[in-house]
Amino acid sequence: MQKATFAGGCFWCMVSPFEEQPGIHGIVSGYMGGELENPTYEQVLTGETGHLEVVQITFDPDVFPYEKLLELYWPQIDPTDATGQGNDRKSQYRAAILYHNEEQHRLAIESRERLDKSGRFDKPIVTGIEAASVFYPAEEYHQNYHRKNPKHYKESRIYSGREAIIEKYWSE
Repeated sequence: MQKATFAGGCFWCMVSPFEEQPGIHGIVSGYMGGELENPTYEQVLTGETGHLEVVQITFDPDVFPYEKLLELYWPQIDPTDATGQGNDRKSQYRAAILYHNEEQHRLAIESRERLDKSGRFDKPIVTGIEAASVFYPAEEYHQNYHRKNPKHYKESRIYSGREAIIEKYWSE
């Protein structure tokens, strides 16, 4: 098993695209990248801790290679936005691929370069590719939020601008 970690705005919206894929053994919402140990949601929500909201995926690369995770990741975000996603504008909503080894680093860079050269976007791809650091799982009520609170989750996806991003850049 390996770990993959992705930031793409609100972590609630980043779980469902990856679940129920063959070879995916777990998805945990959490925080990565800040200086504060064991941050709470309320602390991260201020945008002042340096953490990103992330999903950490445990996967079997023989069944579901990292390249496929990258293919699922890109259509969930606006990769040209360096300051957040949709209406989620604080620093914790910045998009980034957080790699766990050199192969993931290389594959993420290659994937970003292909996307940048694809002509799909009229602005450069600015999604960060950064080394993974300490992962702090989010509070239990954030885990599988889309299943626990489907009505609020759906409203949040629309309000956050996630659906508009997907429609604008990825509808084809």
